[in-house]
Amino acid sequence: MAFTNNVMIVRHGLLAKLVKLWKENRLLDEIDRLPIELSPRKSKIMGRCCVHKERAVWKYKTLPLLGFDMKDEVDELTPLSEYAKRALLRSENLKENIMCVVDEACSSCVSVNYEITNLCRGCVARSCYMNCPKDAIRFKKNGQAEIDHDTCISCGKCHQSCPYHAIVYIPIPCEEVCPVKAINKDEYGVEHIDETKCIYCGKCVNACPFGAIFEISQVFDILQRLRNKEEMIAIVAPSILAQFSAPIENVYGAIKALGFAEVVEVAQGAMETTRHEAEELVEKLKEGQPFMTTSCCPSYVQLAEKHIPDLKKYISSTGSPMYYTARLVKKKYPNAKIVFIGPCVAKRKEVKMDACVDFIMTFEEVGSVLTGLDIKIEEAKPFSVLYNSVREAHGFAQSGGVINAVKVYLQGGNVNAVQVSDLNKKNVALLRAYAKTGKAPAQFIEVMACEGGCVTGPCTHADKSIGQKQLIKELTKF
Repeated sequence: MAFTNNVMIVRHGLLAKLVKLWKENRLLDEIDRLPIELSPRKSKIMGRCCVHKERAVWKYKTLPLLGFDMKDEVDELTPLSEYAKRALLRSENLKENIMCVVDEACSSCVSVNYEITNLCRGCVARSCYMNCPKDAIRFKKNGQAEIDHDTCISCGKCHQSCPYHAIVYIPIPCEEVCPVKAINKDEYGVEHIDETKCIYCGKCVNACPFGAIFEISQVFDILQRLRNKEEMIAIVAPSILAQFSAPIENVYGAIKALGFAEVVEVAQGAMETTRHEAEELVEKLKEGQPFMTTSCCPSYVQLAEKHIPDLKKYISSTGSPMYYTARLVKKKYPNAKIVFIGPCVAKRKEVKMDACVDFIMTFEEVGSVLTGLDIKIEEAKPFSVLYNSVREAHGFAQSGGVINAVKVYLQGGNVNAVQVSDLNKKNVALLRAYAKTGKAPAQFIEVMACEGGCVTGPCTHADKSIGQKQLIKELTKF
C-alpha cells in the first residue's frame, strides 16, 4: 500500500492487527491488552500529552472498526472485549450513522482561526484593534498585538486590515474541506458530524491530521458470516483495477479466498446503467428538459437531496452500477448476502437504502483484511469472473467515464457533455446555480464527488496518482 501519511499507516495497522487476532481466535482474549501493547509504558509519544492518552485513543479508534462509535459507550469501564463480543454475535448492525469522530483523538486543532505572529511591529495605526467588532485584540508591553481567544469570533477583520500581514489564518482541516459545512466543533471543542447535512464525500476522513474521523465499519459482520459459511457474493467496483499492483485475476482470487462464493464485477451493472442513462437522456431532451445529470455518484445524490432540492428534477432516475449488479446477482443467488467492495464512503448510505445489498467493505479495508489474514495477492489462486465487461463499463471508475460510455452507446450522438469532477465548495455553488436558473453549459453533465472519479475515492488502497496511471494502463487491455 502506498501510504501518503502516518494516519493511514495507523488505520491500516490497527485493523490488520484486529483481523489477525480474529483469525487466530484470540480477539476476545487479547483485545483489552491491545492499547497497552501498541503503546507500552516507556514508549515515546508524539502529539499526545502522555502514554495514557495514547492508549485511550487506541481504544476509541478500535470501536468504529468493530462497528460502534463513542455514543455506544454508556460505561467507561466496559472493556473492548465486550464490544468485540457484541460485534461477533450480533445478527445485524442497526447503527444509523455512517461516520463518527473519535473524541479522544480530536483535541489539537485551534479553537480560533486567527493568530498574530511575531511579524507584528506594534504599529501606531492599530488597524486590527480598530476593526475588531468584539474588542478581542490586546497589547503586550512591547506594543505587539495578541488575540484574546475567549472573545474572538474568527471573523477575520483583523487579518484583512493588518498592513504587515502579521495575522495568519489557521484552518481546521476537516472543516476546510467539507463542501457543505457538515462538520463543526461542539460545546466541548470536539468536531461533530451533522449527518442531516453530510453528503458522505469522505474528504474529512483523510484531511484530519490526527486520524480522528472514522467510518462505522462492517468488516467483522462480514468476516464472521464468512467464517460461519454463509453464502456471500462480493460485487467489486470497477476502480479495483487501480488498487493492487498484481493481475486482476489474482486480486479477485485473493478476495474469493476470504470465503466468498462468487466474485462479480460491478462493471457488469455499469453496462445496464449506460443503456438506461443514454435512453433516458434522449427521452428527456426530446421532452424539452434543458439538461440531465448523472445519478451514479451517491455523494452527489445526497448533495441534491439535502442541499439543492431544485436539482433533483434534473438528475437521471437511472440506478447506479451497484444497483443493477446486485439485482443480477440476486436472480442467480436469491438467498445469498451481497457485499459491495469499493472506494467510497457514500456507498455506505446507498447500501443502507438498497434492499438487495447487505454489506460494504472498502478497498482500504480489503487491504487491511488481506494483511491480517496473511493472504498475499501475488500468491493467490487466480480467479476469472464469469462475465467479462467491456472497456467502457470499467471506465466508470474515472471522471469522464460515464460520458464516454453513453456516447459510445449512442454511437457518437450529437450530445454536448461536460464533467463536474470534485464536489468542492466552488463546484457545489456551480451546481446550485444550474438548479436555480435551469440553465447549464451542456445537455449532459457527469457529476463525481471525487476529483478524477471513483479511482481517487477516500477509501482507496493505492496512492491516488499511481492508481490513476494504473487504471489507464489496465483499461488498454480491454
